[in-house]
Amino acid sequence: MDAFAIVIIVLVVLALIVVKMSIVIISQSETKIVERLGKYHATLKPGINTIIPFIDKAKTVVAYANGRYHYTSTIDLREQVYDFDKQNVITKDNILMQINALLYFQIVDPYSATYEINNLPNAIEKLTQTTLRNIIGELELDETLTSRDTINSKLRSVLDDATNKWGVKVNRVELQDITPPVSVLQAMEKQMQAERNKRATILTSEGQKAAAILQSEGEKASTINRAEAQKQQEILKAEGEAQARIRRAEAEAIAIEKVTEAVGKSTNPANYLIAQKYIDALQDIAGKGDTKTVYLPYEATNLMGSIGGIKDLFKAD
Repeated sequence: MDAFAIVIIVLVVLALIVVKMSIVIISQSETKIVERLGKYHATLKPGINTIIPFIDKAKTVVAYANGRYHYTSTIDLREQVYDFDKQNVITKDNILMQINALLYFQIVDPYSATYEINNLPNAIEKLTQTTLRNIIGELELDETLTSRDTINSKLRSVLDDATNKWGVKVNRVELQDITPPVSVLQAMEKQMQAERNKRATILTSEGQKAAAILQSEGEKASTINRAEAQKQQEILKAEGEAQARIRRAEAEAIAIEKVTEAVGKSTNPANYLIAQKYIDALQDIAGKGDTKTVYLPYEATNLMGSIGGIKDLFKAD
């Protein structure tokens, strides 16, 4: 092989190398910043792009992946997640605790993300840590443990405003773990146990109170029912006695009418009835005790008059 053929082969190889260096293929959701002689030239779009070898050069940036920082010329435009290590924060009531957060962000302006900040992942991490310390420092321990949504919202708002000039959009922030000191955890556990015992005591007393109220209401209802029953019984008894008296009165009236018809209008029927009952009473008295005792009525004259009236009655018949 002569020298000419070797030169041709070398030129072809160099041409292929130049062509390969001139063509840059960008994947979807990725981009590269190209500088021409050290000055910003273009932002490459997904697909096939051409550059001038040795004159145009992709800008190297710092990226975060798999828990570590690395240098790359490719800028990922997808939403990224930063899982920061636990950091110590102090609450408003001077309680030291550890918190780690998850940060979801997306690069929306590759130019600003490249030229407005030197180390974007590290800057976002430090900004998140300092902002988180400031927010937790305004809250007490109980508020910190129960206000995760509030903390997430405040942290996202502050980070989004601060990173706007860097071409970054912070979509959301999530507090992953909040770890108070062991002594605080023990105190909280005792407090929760005391609260449970308190609630149990309250529920027991309320149950006893409700049971006593129900029992008293039952006794009250029972007393009222008994009183109502007694009342109804007395009413029915009184009504029965009234009906009995009415029936007896009606019977007496009928008897008087019959006696009147028997003795005639000239003779008072009352005298007859009184004399009859008087005699019946004397018979009852005489039939009791010693039969040798003789009973004489106190008003013998009236008795004789009544008997005389009866006698006259029989003569009339």
